Amino acid sequence: MLANFPDPSLQIGALAKDLHLPHTFLSELLALIGNELPKWRDRPDRKKETSETVLSSQLCAHLNSVTRFAPGWDFLQFRPEEPDEQYKGRKIDIVPAPSGVNIWVDGRRYSDFDPLLPIECKRLPTPAGTDRDEREYVFSKFTSTGGIQRFKAGHHGGNHVLGGMIGYIQKDSGEDWQSRVAGWIDGLIAAKEAGWAATDHLITHAIDKDKRLIFLRSAHKRQKSLPDILLHHLWIHMD
Repeated sequence: MLANFPDPSLQIGALAKDLHLPHTFLSELLALIGNELPKWRDRPDRKKETSETVLSSQLCAHLNSVTRFAPGWDFLQFRPEEPDEQYKGRKIDIVPAPSGVNIWVDGRRYSDFDPLLPIECKRLPTPAGTDRDEREYVFSKFTSTGGIQRFKAGHHGGNHVLGGMIGYIQKDSGEDWQSRVAGWIDGLIAAKEAGWAATDHLITHAIDKDKRLIFLRSAHKRQKSLPDILLHHLWIHMD
């Protein structure tokens, strides 16, 4: 006979510990991810890949291993390809979430099932294809798959006011990509693309030449009466 073990899943919700964290916690979480990017990239046991999906899955595995044994971060999990909370048919590339606890930030409760914030990941440059737009980090003329475009339209993170974007730089320099992204936004403004303005430009926050990292930030007005969203851009040279 099988032993009659209690079902732990029946107890998790009732016994989950409540953690009340300061409003700075989510920004600190993005900083943790940024600090771990070069450690993940340089791991000798990491198989070298170029696919955005595989890279993001690898990064989640690394972050899960790191936070599991890190005091102050061991209540987190990272999941790849998670459905958006409002648009279930759309996938968010990386979602950090609580693990076995309820996290409260600014009066909002997050359980195991709730994304703490949405993170979109993009390759730089965009892979070639007849239905691909080189500007996909920002915008796509073919679909609503542009990275910043998704957040502005509320297709990603409609329930959030803070999000992240990871840029996997696979060719050219970070400075080159800063210039291109700025040019693409300027082009959208000049073309009078709805909703785009000079305030959508990225602002450099930090550069680490030794670790080959560039951190930027941008703030965006959104459609559908959604509140503004602040994006942290974490760019890493992969070569």
